[in-house]
Amino acid sequence: MSTAPDFDRPVPPGGYAWWYLDALDPEGRYGLAIIGFIGSVFSPYYAHARRRGLTDPLNHCSLNVGLYLPDRNYWTMTERPRASIARTASEFVIGPSALQWDGSRLRIDIDEVTVPFPARVRGTVTVTPRVSFDRDFALDHDGAHRWRPIMPCADVEVEMHSPDLRWRGAGYLDSNFGNGPLEQAFSSWQWTRTHLAGDTTAIAYDSEPRIGAPRSLTLRIEPGAVFQSDAARPRTELPGTRWGIQRSVAVDPGTQPRIVRGLEGGPFYARSLLGITLQGENVLAVHESLSLDRFASRVVQAMLPFRMPRNILPGQRSRINQD
Repeated sequence: MSTAPDFDRPVPPGGYAWWYLDALDPEGRYGLAIIGFIGSVFSPYYAHARRRGLTDPLNHCSLNVGLYLPDRNYWTMTERPRASIARTASEFVIGPSALQWDGSRLRIDIDEVTVPFPARVRGTVTVTPRVSFDRDFALDHDGAHRWRPIMPCADVEVEMHSPDLRWRGAGYLDSNFGNGPLEQAFSSWQWTRTHLAGDTTAIAYDSEPRIGAPRSLTLRIEPGAVFQSDAARPRTELPGTRWGIQRSVAVDPGTQPRIVRGLEGGPFYARSLLGITLQGENVLAVHESLSLDRFASRVVQAMLPFRMPRNILPGQRSRINQD
């Protein structure tokens, strides 16, 4: 089964591709989320460029890094132009940072700066799959937006030099790709993933397309086996975020989820760590809630550059496949 992330996949004008990793240490005290974007779907610069008829996704790439420590969080998302980007099937270079697949593991070299208060984020994250998956799924009714859980279960090693941080834990890697702006296809979605016993991963993707009925996709991926359901499941409402983003999650009947920690919170997106009971197991779950109606608002668009600066200088690593 192929685990290759396919960094050279075609991305059409106005479209996007991203590769998403999240990981937690065994106690849930430390966590991370990393997203490598081509045609950054949440970029105010890409949205503005599309309104002017400029639709080159490679001119809007970024490496979003969230580090979650017990006493503070770190956030980076500097957008970079085509001159700072290089990619092959196995490597994706974004300015001074890069993602590289060597055939057995993914290495992510990070060299970024936080916003809005500058601090260096520099180090390496290594991802080794326990379970691989090579099928993708349509998120909308015509298949223009798709999702692939590449490594539903993986070992993750974090070695950061700035901040000084080292830990190991379990993680998850997927990819999304589409032929046009996300906000034109969806009004919102809720997504949850959690690891169960035996390297099993449970994933729920509930989306609200702008055309057609809501879609619900539930996967249980075990080593050597996949169980899929497209039936909507009863969901339990969670408290909204301080920005008023609604959150909900499917759990075992008769159980109540709890919010362990808010990881990211903004006017249109929330990432949370939940404590839930699923299939009889008490587990931690990574959850995201996305409002694309909010993202499309001109008021929100005007706020985003404070969290997503754009660097127009090349600043590219000197060559592909650096040691």
